Amino acid sequence: MITKKELHAFPGTFSSRRLESRPGNLPAALYVHGGLAPTRCSVVEIAPDGVILHDQVKASGLAAIEAKGNPLWVRIMGLSDLGEFKQLLTTLQVPDVIQPVLAETPQAPQLQDYLDSVIVCVHRLSSSRDPSHLISEQVSFYLRANLLLSVEEFDRHEPYGKLTGWLQNKTPAANTDDLDDLLHALFEEILHQYFPLLEVMSDRLDDLEESVLRSPKPKLLNKAFQIHSNLRHVRRQLWPLLSQIRLFLRQNQAELSPESAERYQDIEQHLNQLFEVSEWLRHQCDAVNQAYMASVGNRMNQVMKTLTIISVVFAPLTFLAGIYGMNFVDMPELKWSYGYPLCLLFMAIISAAMISWLSQRGWFQDWTTSRG
Repeated sequence: MITKKELHAFPGTFSSRRLESRPGNLPAALYVHGGLAPTRCSVVEIAPDGVILHDQVKASGLAAIEAKGNPLWVRIMGLSDLGEFKQLLTTLQVPDVIQPVLAETPQAPQLQDYLDSVIVCVHRLSSSRDPSHLISEQVSFYLRANLLLSVEEFDRHEPYGKLTGWLQNKTPAANTDDLDDLLHALFEEILHQYFPLLEVMSDRLDDLEESVLRSPKPKLLNKAFQIHSNLRHVRRQLWPLLSQIRLFLRQNQAELSPESAERYQDIEQHLNQLFEVSEWLRHQCDAVNQAYMASVGNRMNQVMKTLTIISVVFAPLTFLAGIYGMNFVDMPELKWSYGYPLCLLFMAIISAAMISWLSQRGWFQDWTTSRG
């Protein structure tokens, strides 16, 4: 955790940076049960004699809990009641310049430091039943001495149950230094959820690549383009965080404890890994596109080859039919008794010879895959 801070935020550093559209396919706010998720507050109080859990806490009750002076982990879920939400922030003495970053959605992902505090805004991404569609949920964190505030759009009935249990059973007992550990754990938990999402995309791309080789169809290419668009959304979430955490480490290197600096470096490595995986999957999308074009090109070549074979076989037959269709009076073959069957036999021999010759040259081989 930052133990000393002399830098001040530049003007406009924490001005609200609203995104034009959220990364997923939901509207500007997360809707559940016909409306915005209801606002609910719970508090994890790290008291000297153990961890105390407080549920359904209002602004007045939060003030009484904060007056004890114990380290707090305040969890606010749902943004339907902005009045109550802002009262909770005011009770926690969250600076006005930071409140829009926590209250407004969707915000651009960011990691900033302000005086003796750290502000993190990130989007938790997941896939719907169709892996090509993303669902986004904004999660924000505010850390300062004796306080960790987490704000989520969606109301989870048992948020971070494992971390809460870890605090309750921790030996030695939890203290204010553990809030810094909690922030890193919460941040990394959200980042770890990106890996299964990217793995699903990778499996989907593998299936699409095999499908376009077997039977190229425009709808398969559209699905690949949708995954490519989702990867752009993922990269837009990762790149700002990656650049900002590198800047954060450079600016606060002398003020971070060794343990805290190591944790932020771990987060930087995870972000870098996620960015590299998303970049690799983007190239895989290009491979699906190339496989589609190659497969369509092969099938078009096969069609053109078939038409060419038909033209080559029937060209001499058309030549003979054209000659004997001129109907000149002095044509000697017109009076042959067996002229007609002999002409048909000659045409059949020519056709068989042409087919045999083309077969020996491999023209009848299907160079495309089976239509599975």
